[in-house]
Amino acid sequence: MLKIDSHQHFWNFDEVRDSWITEEMDVLRDDFLPQHLKPILDHYNFDGCVVVQSDQSQKENEFQLNHAATHSFIKGVVGWVDLQAADITDQLAILSGHEKLKGFREILQGAADPALMLKPEFVNGISKLKAFGFTYDILIYPHQLKYATELAARFPDQPFVLDHIAKPGIKAGSIADWKQDIEGLAKHENVSCKVSGMVTEADWKRWKAKDFDPYLDVVFEAFGAKRVMYGSDWPVCLLAGDYGRVLSVMENYIAKLSENEQNLFWGGNATHFYNLK
Repeated sequence: MLKIDSHQHFWNFDEVRDSWITEEMDVLRDDFLPQHLKPILDHYNFDGCVVVQSDQSQKENEFQLNHAATHSFIKGVVGWVDLQAADITDQLAILSGHEKLKGFREILQGAADPALMLKPEFVNGISKLKAFGFTYDILIYPHQLKYATELAARFPDQPFVLDHIAKPGIKAGSIADWKQDIEGLAKHENVSCKVSGMVTEADWKRWKAKDFDPYLDVVFEAFGAKRVMYGSDWPVCLLAGDYGRVLSVMENYIAKLSENEQNLFWGGNATHFYNLK
């Protein structure tokens, strides 16, 4: 069974395009490319990764797919497409020709309309994905979980995966409302969850592994062993810890699971969800 990092990014830093990288995030103001990640994955015995878009453009797809074509350890690409486009079906038909393009993501957490995912044009785009075998990554904040739940309910045959456990307020210890909404979303069995991005929602300088336990307990209980997958969120995770430190949080937490459940978490679930080769 493959050991897969199901969520990471590559970019050539551009201060205009990447304006979301603020001064306090200076460590990310650099180029992060396959040749930088490959030695890290090798060191921690990962077989490959899934790279996820960080820019909403057609150029982003080309950039990531070019890397995937020349680096076999990149098993899949989550790209971007304008789901609200009138010609979305035609666009998807063309994009389906790329074997390593597995699905798409919109940066919904930054949308001016927090319920953008329920707009008729957006919903129409989502409705076209399944026919081409594409998945959808849901990137949201906790207050958007109810919208995601409604979206998942409308398309019970569409595979969705929640990124970064919906970014709960770990630093503040906020959990009650998020927990309730996570449990609601997880009732829809077409939704999986990436256990990723947690350290950047904690206190970047002072977090401890135990800070994440209450949130992990909720996620593993709600989604079960067959719908959770590991993601490092490299290089964004570098804001709060290096790859090994982030990885150790999950190594310690899942040590209590069965061998089969651990295999599913480290790679089996991601391989199945994204149909990785």
